Amino acid sequence: MAQLHLEKLFGQCVRTSAAKHTSRHLIGFRGKTSYNQLVQYLERKGIKPIKTIKSSRVICCYMNTRSLKNKARITSLPAGIKFIEKDARVRTHALPAGQRSGARRRNNSGAGNCPDHATWNICRVQAPDVWAKTEGDGVRVAIIDTGIAKHANLAIAGGINTTNSKSSYYDDNGHGTHVAGIVAATGKDGLQPGVAPKASLYAIKALDHEGLGYISDIIEGINWCINNKIQVINMSFGLLPGEQSAALQEAIQKAYNNGIVCVASAGNSGTSNGRIDEPASFSETISVAASNQKDEIASYSSRGEGIDITAPGTNIRSLTPNSGYVEMSGTSMSCPHVAGGAALVLAADKSLTPDQVSKKLKSWAKNLNGYNQQAQGSGIMQLAGIAAESGAQPSEPLVNRRKKRLFRPPSSRQKTRNRTKTAQAVKRTSTSLERPRRTPTRKSAPAAASRFVKKAK
Repeated sequence: MAQLHLEKLFGQCVRTSAAKHTSRHLIGFRGKTSYNQLVQYLERKGIKPIKTIKSSRVICCYMNTRSLKNKARITSLPAGIKFIEKDARVRTHALPAGQRSGARRRNNSGAGNCPDHATWNICRVQAPDVWAKTEGDGVRVAIIDTGIAKHANLAIAGGINTTNSKSSYYDDNGHGTHVAGIVAATGKDGLQPGVAPKASLYAIKALDHEGLGYISDIIEGINWCINNKIQVINMSFGLLPGEQSAALQEAIQKAYNNGIVCVASAGNSGTSNGRIDEPASFSETISVAASNQKDEIASYSSRGEGIDITAPGTNIRSLTPNSGYVEMSGTSMSCPHVAGGAALVLAADKSLTPDQVSKKLKSWAKNLNGYNQQAQGSGIMQLAGIAAESGAQPSEPLVNRRKKRLFRPPSSRQKTRNRTKTAQAVKRTSTSLERPRRTPTRKSAPAAASRFVKKAK
């Protein structure tokens, strides 16, 4: 019976290539049987899907949207289909036209006791306070982005290109390399360090040379991270305005339930729409707002329910392809500070769950005066608490051994804030296949599970 329903639904809907009234769609199945039946049916018809993601039971293909609207409601549920939605696009959260800087490091005046070679933003989140204990050694961090380029100040452990399996994961845009440098620039030979200089970096190229990508490529990248035991995922991107994705949320839930800390940028919409972008709005992510060197929330940083924490995002100097350096701004830049911070937390205690990592980072954050939770979350990230918890005494940073200069960091401030967030209930843009569901509570207890996958207890 399920096979019959599948043929009725897709016989007139699926196309072999883009054409008039067609668009890329994602079809998610409840079980392996229905998934396998559709794959076999398409093979018999000589139709090659754009992408099949077996581990998620998702098929990406071109569909005639007019035929789909007429047939989906009456045939989808018996066929074992969980959702059919547009294969929406995402974009990076960097502001355009970044201002390039020279080869020398920026003036760190006003950044407190900051070691040589470290930029103001790395010191502002107190990363050097932790380096006496750990620099993120052994923690596997994946950057889902435009790829990562070779750079004298980077060590890439591996990766994958989900946009084209025949091409490398090297960066053809620059955004992913910049983000990677904030997380884990090595700081060797007097070069500027990232937040976690010894974290193991993995490049997931899911965005193209323009900084755009499809949900299907993101999902494939997330599944790669799960299979390769990644511990932290950085997502400095968001869905285009008005778009939402049940498929993306389900993939991130799966990563979360596998113990992966998922960090996402809030978006660059400022105060214009009162909400943050997906995937930052998902309860399984740590969503990050952006601040500037004056500890002000950046005017471009999105406001709305669901912000967890803030990190520097304005005029951030980091790496670019061809071993260069560039200044960029956006929540794309604030996000990797927190991904690097999560790596330091896990390096100090690998037993922590994603929820425990998030709670620690938020409890140590410093509240910024004049801003509410919808702008800053718990406040600007402060990492000195990692060293304070272990009783370790901050000393000379490993990246600054050449100078033999003792670094005395400012004292840490701890602030615990308990809060419950409510996600925005907005109409799904994808084809509705099931009865309406109430949007889950944002950043809440496991009982408030998301749409399709029950949270791990």
